Amino acid sequence: MSGFLKLIRWQNLIIVVLTMVLMRYAIIEPLLSRTGIILLQGSGEEGPMVLQFPWYYFLILVSATVCITAGGYVINDYFDIRTDLINRGQVIVGTRVSRRQAMLLHSILNIAGVLAGFYVSWKAGYFWLGTIFLLVSGLLYFYSASYKRQFLLGNLIVSVLTAMVPFMVVIFEWAAVYRYYSVYAIEMPELSFLFYWVGGFSLFAFLTTMAREIIKDTEDFEGDSAYGRNTLPVLIGITSSKIVAAILVVFTIISLYLVWYFFINDKLTLGYITAGIVAPLIYVLYQLIASREKKDMHIASRTMKIVMFAGILYSLFVKAILTWNLI
Repeated sequence: MSGFLKLIRWQNLIIVVLTMVLMRYAIIEPLLSRTGIILLQGSGEEGPMVLQFPWYYFLILVSATVCITAGGYVINDYFDIRTDLINRGQVIVGTRVSRRQAMLLHSILNIAGVLAGFYVSWKAGYFWLGTIFLLVSGLLYFYSASYKRQFLLGNLIVSVLTAMVPFMVVIFEWAAVYRYYSVYAIEMPELSFLFYWVGGFSLFAFLTTMAREIIKDTEDFEGDSAYGRNTLPVLIGITSSKIVAAILVVFTIISLYLVWYFFINDKLTLGYITAGIVAPLIYVLYQLIASREKKDMHIASRTMKIVMFAGILYSLFVKAILTWNLI
């Protein structure tokens, strides 16, 4: 059982669930509650908008995302047996879980995820959205089998798919909200602000994931080089790859302060991003500059994971800010 849980990266799956739940209840719900609307058959008084995507369909959406993500982890370990033996000295597939069991598990998780995705898309009234789950499932397979060996392509795929996790929540909620209020409200308000807020989290996820993927590739240079993978460090060298990762980190820091200055501009956010996000990112920069051993890059990679988690938790501060009208 422990081998199975480690194979599907259960800690990462919890973060996926937490991300989607927080996007719905800490970002989208309070934003809607601040938007007034007058219903056709109401009292004529303006009231707050509320979530319209049922919680049980949201649960299916989360389950579909988790299944496909877990399937991606399984197939990734299946194809990475040789390089993981060099880079980490141990593997799960082939030892604690047989190759046959891994492929069966991958198939079950992906079939369940795609079917759940099509079902929830159908219930949302946009059956074609189910193709997203099918495409993601295929991308994760080909990423593990081929794309991750190609220059930057694998890094971009992982970064985009990570950024899609919060965005899937707003897509399905917006569809439900629009379908309901366009029929039952006197006038449909503009809802683009939902995409702006959640899009900010998606952009942060993309940038930090891209930086972390390059750092991980630098850490895994030995195994990737031995088996001819065209990762960034293999093609341009470890030092140059560190510079690229550092540029992404610096760009992320600058972007955070620009967004704060032009769109949020409250002291609570400033304190949080400085202490909880920027300070760890500066530590990552230090590790990139001063690192001499593989373990230093591993520390940088783990710190980036903490940064990403801190970015997700900022949604709780957004909820507090919106609830207490701090902006």
